[in-house]
Amino acid sequence: MGSIATVEHVVALIGGVVVFVFAIVGLRGEWHKNGLDDNVTKILLGLMAFGCILVALACFGVLPRGGAA
Repeated sequence: MGSIATVEHVVALIGGVVVFVFAIVGLRGEWHKNGLDDNVTKILLGLMAFGCILVALACFGVLPRGGAA
């Protein structure tokens, strides 16, 4: 481990994987329900899983870096 940025990337990746797993497990539990609040929960869990995928892509340097121009 070379720098603080590397440690930060590893911690973010591990956290992203953990949250992704819990989001997918929760989505599987909600999948058969049809109420309005259940549909909102499905959308939110799907967005959470998508966010975790974005975290993994950012950790591997696939996404462009933001910042001031």
